Amino acid sequence: MNKSNYFLIFMSCMLFVSCIPIKDLTYLQQKEEVSPEKAIVALESKPYRLQTNDVLSINLKAIDPKLVAIFNTSASNNQDLNQNSESGLYFNGFIVDDHGTIRMPILGEITVLGFTLDEVRLKIEKQLLEEYFNKEANLFVTVKLSGFRYTINGEVGSTGTKTLFQERVNILEAIANSGDITMVGNRKEVTIMRKSPTGVEMHNLDLTDRNVVNSPYYYLQPNDYIYVKPLRQKSWGTGKTGIESLGTIITLLSLVTTTYLLLKN
Repeated sequence: MNKSNYFLIFMSCMLFVSCIPIKDLTYLQQKEEVSPEKAIVALESKPYRLQTNDVLSINLKAIDPKLVAIFNTSASNNQDLNQNSESGLYFNGFIVDDHGTIRMPILGEITVLGFTLDEVRLKIEKQLLEEYFNKEANLFVTVKLSGFRYTINGEVGSTGTKTLFQERVNILEAIANSGDITMVGNRKEVTIMRKSPTGVEMHNLDLTDRNVVNSPYYYLQPNDYIYVKPLRQKSWGTGKTGIESLGTIITLLSLVTTTYLLLKN
């Protein structure tokens, strides 16, 4: 085999190795045969239990609004602050402190750590009916998280802490809200870091496999941290597509040839 053949083989290997294959860029691929009985998956959804630094939005309503006005912090805050904005919800909300409690007007400190939103709602309703209202007041209590917050970093279009105003968010929705994973991002190893009572849990998700929807980490929890690792092609710098890789190789060959000719002369 002459030098030309070796050169062509080398060029072909470099071109194919440096390119990013389409199977590494496609989400939710079917990587194994699935029977019709297993095609439909029932996802288990567990209610979220409150942690420290969560911010709650608590609103009380009654037949006579004046009766509950003192319990609603938004009534006494700056009216110029948009209560539906992220900052408005933060300043008007109730933060779960390091002791696992929130402080409400009149009611004082209420323990909420480890409770679900429905459990907190029932707890507040019970205390209000026992101490301040009767059933004829038609008391209506709403307890929600002040936005679903998560932090994303790595190879995505837009990094940072994001807030979505919905109760449930899956990993694909969070990534789409962050500008999607870049071409040099590793969709097969997306790391989820989650705070738990025993510490911090870490888990890798393969978003190219449709079985990822069965993972308990597919649906995020508030304050999750997402990290998208880069592919090897980013550190190589050879290009993301075949055309880019070919251009890089030609540039390198031109540089080597020019250097050789200069040294020879």
